[in-house]
Amino acid sequence: MADDRLVALAERLQGLCIGRSLTVATAESCTGGLVAETITNVAGSSGYFVGGVVAYADRVKTAQLGVPVAVLTAHGAVSAQVARAMAVGARERLAADVAIAVTGIAGPGGGSEEKPVGLAYVAIADEAGVDVRRHQWQGDRQAVKRASAAAALEMVIEHVARDTHRAGGA
Repeated sequence: MADDRLVALAERLQGLCIGRSLTVATAESCTGGLVAETITNVAGSSGYFVGGVVAYADRVKTAQLGVPVAVLTAHGAVSAQVARAMAVGARERLAADVAIAVTGIAGPGGGSEEKPVGLAYVAIADEAGVDVRRHQWQGDRQAVKRASAAAALEMVIEHVARDTHRAGGA
């Protein structure tokens, strides 16, 4: 189910990454692979996209992405700390220049007063460090997944576009 806005973001990301010779990996929880699916729906994505991990269960976050159990226990799967660890783990384990991670609560259940349905954290990791953003979306499960995927793509586009020291191999 292609979303024109998501596809347009993936096309823009592809142009930026190929132009800068950057590779990208994903680590996804609440989006269930939607970011990776969107990226790979654009022909030529193999020129920069190395792969992704859909880490829905905490044990997969730990085993496949190296998210420390202590971080999951202390902060919960839906937290800035876990998003950060997922992005770092994906970058390291998939040997990518840039990794984007998404964790959240898509609903309709699973939310709480402290962490309501629609809460999502998006993180990006590269050689310079990690940035994490918190979002609160409205709408049904599919709307939350699409909004989270769009936020992830927008964040990596913004990051790669301003990463001028890598442009042209400089």
